Amino acid sequence: MNDNSIQNRYIDREKSWLTFNARVLQEAADESVPLLDRLRFLGIFSNNLDEFFRVRYAAIRRLQIEKKKSDVTKILGGISPDLLLKEITEIVINQQSESLRILSEIENQLEKENIYIVNENELSKEQENFIRDFFIQKVSPAVVTIMLNDLEKFPLLKDTSGYLAVKLVMKSKPTSLLEKINPKKEVRYAIVEIPRTINRFVVLPSNDEKQHIILLDDVIRFNLNYLFNIFDYESISAHMIKITRDAELEFDSDLSKSFIEKVSDSVKERRIGETVRFVYDKDIDKDTLDFLLKIMKIDSSDSIIPGGRYHNRRDYMSFPHLGRYDLLYRENPPLPVPGLDLEGSILGKIKKKDYLLSAPYQSFSYIIKFLREAALDPQVVAIKITLYRLAKNSQIVSSLINAAKNGKKVTVQIELQARFDEASNISYAEQMQTEGVDLIFGVKGLKVHSKICVIDRIENDKVKRYGFISTGNFNESTAKIYTDNTLFTANQPILKDVTKVFDFFEVNYKLNRYKHLFVSPHYTRKKFNKLIEREMLNAISGKEAFIHLKMNSLSDFSMIDKLYEASRAGVKIKLIVRGICCLIPGVPGMSENIEAISVVDKYLEHSRIYIFGNDGQPEVYISSADFMTRNLDARVEVTCPIYDEDVKKELIDTFDIGWKANVKARLHSENLKNEYRRDGEEKIFRAQAELYKYYQNKLEVVAEKIL
Repeated sequence: MNDNSIQNRYIDREKSWLTFNARVLQEAADESVPLLDRLRFLGIFSNNLDEFFRVRYAAIRRLQIEKKKSDVTKILGGISPDLLLKEITEIVINQQSESLRILSEIENQLEKENIYIVNENELSKEQENFIRDFFIQKVSPAVVTIMLNDLEKFPLLKDTSGYLAVKLVMKSKPTSLLEKINPKKEVRYAIVEIPRTINRFVVLPSNDEKQHIILLDDVIRFNLNYLFNIFDYESISAHMIKITRDAELEFDSDLSKSFIEKVSDSVKERRIGETVRFVYDKDIDKDTLDFLLKIMKIDSSDSIIPGGRYHNRRDYMSFPHLGRYDLLYRENPPLPVPGLDLEGSILGKIKKKDYLLSAPYQSFSYIIKFLREAALDPQVVAIKITLYRLAKNSQIVSSLINAAKNGKKVTVQIELQARFDEASNISYAEQMQTEGVDLIFGVKGLKVHSKICVIDRIENDKVKRYGFISTGNFNESTAKIYTDNTLFTANQPILKDVTKVFDFFEVNYKLNRYKHLFVSPHYTRKKFNKLIEREMLNAISGKEAFIHLKMNSLSDFSMIDKLYEASRAGVKIKLIVRGICCLIPGVPGMSENIEAISVVDKYLEHSRIYIFGNDGQPEVYISSADFMTRNLDARVEVTCPIYDEDVKKELIDTFDIGWKANVKARLHSENLKNEYRRDGEEKIFRAQAELYKYYQNKLEVVAEKIL
């Protein structure tokens, strides 16, 4: 296949990701979204972009340097790395410009609500006094200021921090007549790190109904004279800069170090990773910019992006609510799972039938309840669980430690290489190890991304297993904003397979056979291919054939080719892909039977639901895996079949509701335009709101049956 044919068959992964982030930006621009939530979407957009440069842009740069050009072009789907990096930078510059326009629009709207974001030149006398005192008492002790001119080596800048680049023009002191006529003024440069330990948004005192907020950056700008009062300068200015570093972890081969030590050391080394992006205030003086680029050794191969007065807009995710709940999405309280009582024994209920938890519509507390009950139950002898990303104060970890203290054998597979959560996971690992929890650090060369738990309970002198399998992390914080499905089950054949996954963690060289689960990296791709091929045969035979897939990302070329093949065979395919989608739908002769949408709304769509028509007897699966090469071939992932008919129907209903979306759904297409899907004159259908109603109705139906 030549490069042109590659480009005609697939959408570039990086551009598709940037198109997803543009959908986030659309939410910030959407006037139907509450104002303070629009600010939060701006923060999410900025945070996503930071991670993109730290991971994806940095990876392309490494490919550009390390690989032969022909190899790299093939890996990147038919485009050279030089051209791709250039195009990425152009897209990002345009998106940054659009984000600044949106921010300005939001600020204007906030002023109509009597909320003012002011700078250091717009303060009342009372506010000036407050800012001086606040700076001296709270900010000054945390500020790091470095003079640059006389340093032999530029100081290390953190890629999680913003900095003010300060220019001081010193008063001239001529020593000759020539210097008096043509004075040469000394210029000094400094950088001031904006502290991360202090909230970026400072609420100012006010004497009327207006609310005023100033950014910490401007608090520092207002007090530059305090910081630099030992210098005899005639003018001083400060402009914000930030850098982004390559976030790839590098491991040494020291056999004397434990795996925790190696990951910990590697995380520390990340802070000196190569610079891949430099963002600066476009109003900065040219001589200051030139000085910084030269001393920081930043060249044209890096992404150099002009921006506004403020960077690190990810902080808008934590913008204060100011008591203005009318400017935020209404909080929907998480609902109970029908038939599953948090007051009684959850194991007793699961013993009788399977249950499905759908967060955030339903309460994550059931997972905590399951583990806490297992920790106290005298008949439970063992708990095994995988952990990937954890909440800041994890009740999951607390429950597992509680179980270990109650004499249970607790085994935790914790993924130390969960990107950007390494330090947190290392800390939790050390804490659990101290409390007697047995830790497994995975399989060499594979990340463990599966979301599984199994407990062993002695009943009638035999081991009976209970467990849960999920599409999302066991994290009570993200469970409030990520849509995920968790299956609670006492199905012994399924849980026997789950136990085999844990056996694989401990004995990596032994390849287990699974009768029910699809487990990456050995079987998932093959199993999905077989399911797709069965739908193809059914379509060719004139039987009912369809494939409905909901996932985060679709980028594996082989799986895309298989879906193209199924489309040509007449299989009707519906795809709900929230993020990256390299498949091009609706192309005659290639994908005319494929439709693909993305839903971006209040909650982050994170669940993976896979449904295959099977000639009128649909087979349904939930999974931790997307259709990405890393999920299929380079991670430990678990896909679980759904056998309970009630749960199966619920997941089919969930997909169908998502597919009807016509308010927050965008069409995936080759032109990457993020066009909203509109269904003629039909009434508006906002899928996430309808899903909440769906779960409310299920509760009402159960209540009526009880009555």
